[in-house]
Amino acid sequence: MVSYLAVRLFLLVILIPRAWHQLVSLADQVEVECLGSLAKLKLNSSYFQNKYVGFAALDQFGRAWSIDEVQAMKCGYTIFQDAWRNIEFRASLIGCYTQIVDDRQFTLAIQIQAATHPEMHNAALLNVPVSCSYGPWQPREIVCETNYMEVSVRRSVPLISDGFVQDQPEDWASAFSEVKTGTPFIWQIIFHMDSGNRLMTVEEAQAAGYGINMTETRIVLRAPYNTSQAQKVEISGIPFSSVRSSIYYKQRWMFYIIDAAVACPIDGVTYTRETITWTIPKQVSLLLIGAETIKELRIELGVDLYKLSTQEIKSRGYMLASNKDAITVKIPIGALGGNYKSHVVDGKLMTTYRINTFVELLWEDDSRGITKHLILKKISTPLQLAPIRITDYTKINLKLFNATVGSFLPDVDLVGVTVGHSGPLLLPEVEKWSCKIIEIKYPDGSKDYLVQISFDSPGVEKKYVPEHFRNYTTNLILQFIVIPQAEIFKVPVPLSALVRDAVLPHAEGFCDNEALYLVVKRGNVDQNWLPFVGNTPLTLETAQTLQYGLQVNQTHLVLRVPKLATHVLLEEINTFGIVTTFQLQFKDHHSQIEMIEFTISCSFSPKDLIDCQPNGTIAVSARMLVGMPNLDLSNLVLRDKRCKPASVTKAGAIFLFSVNSCGTTRKFENTIMTYENEVLYFLPGQATPIYQLKCACQYFIGNTLLFQYNLAQAPPPSILPGTGQLELALKLARDQSYRDFYNRTEYPVRSYLREPLYFQVELLHSQDPQLELFLENCWATAKSDRNSFPQWHIVVGSCENTADSHQTIFHDVPNTSVPFPTHLKRFEVKMFTFVVNSQAIQGEIYFHCSTVICDSTQPSSDSFCIKLCIPRKQRAGRSTDPLNDIQGYVSSGAIMIGRRNNS
Repeated sequence: MVSYLAVRLFLLVILIPRAWHQLVSLADQVEVECLGSLAKLKLNSSYFQNKYVGFAALDQFGRAWSIDEVQAMKCGYTIFQDAWRNIEFRASLIGCYTQIVDDRQFTLAIQIQAATHPEMHNAALLNVPVSCSYGPWQPREIVCETNYMEVSVRRSVPLISDGFVQDQPEDWASAFSEVKTGTPFIWQIIFHMDSGNRLMTVEEAQAAGYGINMTETRIVLRAPYNTSQAQKVEISGIPFSSVRSSIYYKQRWMFYIIDAAVACPIDGVTYTRETITWTIPKQVSLLLIGAETIKELRIELGVDLYKLSTQEIKSRGYMLASNKDAITVKIPIGALGGNYKSHVVDGKLMTTYRINTFVELLWEDDSRGITKHLILKKISTPLQLAPIRITDYTKINLKLFNATVGSFLPDVDLVGVTVGHSGPLLLPEVEKWSCKIIEIKYPDGSKDYLVQISFDSPGVEKKYVPEHFRNYTTNLILQFIVIPQAEIFKVPVPLSALVRDAVLPHAEGFCDNEALYLVVKRGNVDQNWLPFVGNTPLTLETAQTLQYGLQVNQTHLVLRVPKLATHVLLEEINTFGIVTTFQLQFKDHHSQIEMIEFTISCSFSPKDLIDCQPNGTIAVSARMLVGMPNLDLSNLVLRDKRCKPASVTKAGAIFLFSVNSCGTTRKFENTIMTYENEVLYFLPGQATPIYQLKCACQYFIGNTLLFQYNLAQAPPPSILPGTGQLELALKLARDQSYRDFYNRTEYPVRSYLREPLYFQVELLHSQDPQLELFLENCWATAKSDRNSFPQWHIVVGSCENTADSHQTIFHDVPNTSVPFPTHLKRFEVKMFTFVVNSQAIQGEIYFHCSTVICDSTQPSSDSFCIKLCIPRKQRAGRSTDPLNDIQGYVSSGAIMIGRRNNS
């Protein structure tokens, strides 16, 4: 059933043209047709779309009567919208405001309002005259519209024979008794129901939602399907809505009674994947009361109020069959005459097939003559998932993604696009992202959308794929709206293209006497690659810290690295010099995966590592070599293991020794005298060194030359320590026994002046007996923030607050009461402590303590944790050793301080 009488389409922001303030021309805006006993107005979708639309009927005096849902059912109007957004208005020719001549000429005027604002401000008015002719009328005509039932009966007065009442059915007899006692000179209506009869005047029936009017020759009754006097019955398994009624007019000399029964099928439609089947029972007993002979005259089938010929029914694949019990209509899903409608369920696009069909049955019986029964049915199939096809026509040679998305029904519109990380964009903004959207319409009203986006758009990601390829990817998200429901759904459009166009960065390197240099020319794949030295990102800040020289622009990176700087690796030391290596890596900024590496090696003079002094003193700088990063350089020795480094730094160890010490050997060769020694590293218990650096000083003619070395296998990896966390709690005991404590749910705890509070500070979850908990300071505040003011000091420097007249009392923790007594501290607080301006404070109080956790096995005179005060011992000072100074804070819940009545 139709639930929208004043159609409200979704609203876009549209400027109202000046023409809207005037009466709009009717040309091409509304199409009017007369189809049997109904008139149809079809509104032009191109004119009325995106507007708020309302309807009114004009009476003979030109007054406008707004048409709402109730008025439509009373007066015979039906309003709905098809998939192409066309609004259709149907009116019964014998409706409320129709001017009728001879029951053959029918004239009515419909006023249409259209506005861009929901309050209908500045609405355009279209007065649409409708003039139709129809006839001759059958003695009884029944119309089953989608939102109301209508019956019209010829009202010519028949002769009344003797015994009329006794020969008529039960409804007539019951109506006759009502008529005899009814008020004269008034039209009234009797509703026959299982629960009994209900008598109403015409005015009462109209107020109840019925439409009752009279033409020159006919009485008309119009009823909603769900009126309280309607009864639901089943005929051959098909549910019907029926109203059994009698309309009468009483004068002193006659009773005029008209049978105004009406019955319409509510359902009867079944579906398979391919076919719609509509079954209409014929033997509707309510419409055949008193009839003994029935003759079927004609059955016709139609769509959208147009009757179909036998040939048209066949060509469309429909089937119309009839037997003595029922009429059967079969329509293939998707057949000509219907259309598909879009819906959104859980964010997914769904469709239904809809068709507005009707069956007109004409029969004759010996009680009422000929009856025309017109049954209109809006059929909609169950929801089915709508497949959305994405066809990729990407043109790599043009560096352009090119794809179609569809197809969509006419009631679907594209309203927004998300490109990359742009967020939803309106269509005009999309072109700023080098993206273009083109709508492609087809003759059947469906449409696709062509999506084009350049490879160079900021919404396209480019990723290097070895070897020499780049993978271009984008994931557009198209946002659609379904009209008129304004339902939203989204369609992801992932597109990718693998293109052999990668240009890798390349580098050139060189050295001078002081530094290594790298000049990196960027390619087209390293937009998201970051330079690293080791595990350190190379930025301008880190370069400055490392004393590197760094220059960066869009095309190049230039780096200067001092020859002995951090991250410069010592590869080899020989008589010709020192061989050093520097590596610059580029890593993906998302995955941190290494993408490319540049290495430069340079040889420098050995004078920076060895100094052969003329007086026979040798100075050797033993540096960490490649492959041995975890040596403890302080454990390096010379051949004589008693000779250890004179100094150790992160860069290396420095040895100072004379040529006649530390196991130095000497040999002569011609005029050259060579002194040799070795820097060694031994693992415990092993006789073979894992680090062996041979060094030599050759003396001849006052000059010195440098050494060579050998390298053993790298040491095993070392293990780093882990970290943990200690937890504290401040608890309030119920009494001095410290056996029972208040639960968290019991706060705030109420306490009174002159009563003590028993607190316990506890180190939780630790089973280390060497740890000891100390109270540093304890204080109270009127707020939960421990730093708030005022503050009342309870424990100061681990001791009682000597300035307080009611000093804190510390209680011992018996060794047998808890597993670890050193993990607890207990103290008692007198409630007279909390005074402001000589007045004891009442209200909420919070207690806080700062604590220190110490190693009880290492007391010393300068330790922070000397136990001088607790119990009755005072800590003497504060250590600077963080391992002996673990500090924390702990707070209580709220404690409510009150005063007893007798205090």
